[in-house]
Amino acid sequence: MRLRISLLVVATSSLVLVSFLVPLALVLRTLAADRAVSAATAEAQSLAPLVTTLTTTSLRLTVDQVNAETNTPVTVFLPSGTELGRAAPVSPAVRLAGNGRSFSAEAPGGEQVLVAVEGLPGGPAVIRAFVPDAVLRHGVARAWLLLSGVGLLLLLLSVVVADQLARSLVRPLTALAQAADRLAGGELSARAAVAGPPEVRRAGAGLNRLAVRIGELLAHERETVADLSHRLRTPLTALRIDAESLRDGTEMERLLADVGAVERTVSGIIREARRPDTGSTPVMCDAARVVAERAAFWRPLAEDQDRRMTVDVVPSPVPVLVATNDLATCADILLGNVFAHTPEGAGFAVRLSRRAAGGAWLVVADDGPGFPAAGPPLRGQSRGGSTGLGLDIARRVAEASGGTLTIGRSASGGGAVTLGLGFPAGPPEESRRHQRARFRRRVLPLRAERRRAAPSTWAPVLAPEQGDGPGGVLPQPRDVLGHVAELDVGAPDIGDGLRPLGLVDLVRLVRHHDESSSRTP
Repeated sequence: MRLRISLLVVATSSLVLVSFLVPLALVLRTLAADRAVSAATAEAQSLAPLVTTLTTTSLRLTVDQVNAETNTPVTVFLPSGTELGRAAPVSPAVRLAGNGRSFSAEAPGGEQVLVAVEGLPGGPAVIRAFVPDAVLRHGVARAWLLLSGVGLLLLLLSVVVADQLARSLVRPLTALAQAADRLAGGELSARAAVAGPPEVRRAGAGLNRLAVRIGELLAHERETVADLSHRLRTPLTALRIDAESLRDGTEMERLLADVGAVERTVSGIIREARRPDTGSTPVMCDAARVVAERAAFWRPLAEDQDRRMTVDVVPSPVPVLVATNDLATCADILLGNVFAHTPEGAGFAVRLSRRAAGGAWLVVADDGPGFPAAGPPLRGQSRGGSTGLGLDIARRVAEASGGTLTIGRSASGGGAVTLGLGFPAGPPEESRRHQRARFRRRVLPLRAERRRAAPSTWAPVLAPEQGDGPGGVLPQPRDVLGHVAELDVGAPDIGDGLRPLGLVDLVRLVRHHDESSSRTP
């Protein structure tokens, strides 16, 4: 913006200077020529009385003396044909002036002034004063150089003024943009300096009010989350009392351990919610370990409900840019949805594989009815009696790591959810397209072979092969997921609100697990 303003002022000043200096330069050249012609005319007229009074010899001496003192040579043509002074041709203009007319006319190399002198016996005499081009343009070059210097000085002055003006406009705008970037980066204490023109000051003041309002909303949200989490202490206390009243010591210790874990989670949520936001630091965990632990946690419930559970986790560590608690919450959400929204006896599969760009693919597929044709519900809406927040929580965790969440159908017609977890940043979009096409070429033959081999048997959904998954974007192999629908849930990010929302599912999981265990003979 600063450069554009300077260029605009330079262009405008240049047009003004050219429109002013060019006509002035032409006028100066005309004035110099008129001044030289006027001086030659006065000189010729001053010799006219001497032509009629002096003898030819005296007149010759006078004309030679004048030519020696001036830059405009003078020639006198007498009626007898005698020429006095500088030799000059008898041009048609000289003959015309011999008829008694005085005028000036152009001549080769300059301009000539012709003055007719009457009163001689043989007819009028003609005095010719020749003005060379050098005399006509004397002082013009110096005047033009002076005008050029003045023009350049004015142009330079306009550039300096324009630069100062642009700086006074750009500086507050730059500070405003920097404050907005800091706010976007999570620094809620950033404020813009209210300076500059009135419009910029209004923008800065508006941004500051917005920052204050965002801080107030986040503080209110944190307090609300902390209060809601604190309310869980009462039912947890009642649950602890009920657990302590059990006669079976082993069962009592197990339930008390579970209740203690939930209480520690609630306390951690309250501390996290009340802690000021000082900016997020990158955290990572071993996805293979976390997913294996959560799968082992859910396996007893799957056995109680006669569900066929297939777990395929890579044996080596798989680092991802997700905190351990967040990844555990995502795994619990995906597995909990299988138990909550599919009938008992419906099998499911869990697979964790590596991404080519780093990170992991986590796929959970089931044999249930699958997702409705209209797609998953929006955030906060549910068709199955739940909170409707689980998939959105998982999506936000995946996107925070540089990945994504995609839903679709499994090979058996049930639901399939694929969670892409990033580490480090994914490859460029061009590489993603090539990898997606390569994945399809490798999987399409497998689809036909699998259908020919077992057209009616259940087959767990396959995650992208190691090295073929796109970085940050889930491929869309129709033989694996069938019809793919991208999860589109518009919800604001409330920072550390993930853990309180995941806790609801965790508490429900503990209760469900306890009820299932109590039914076991």
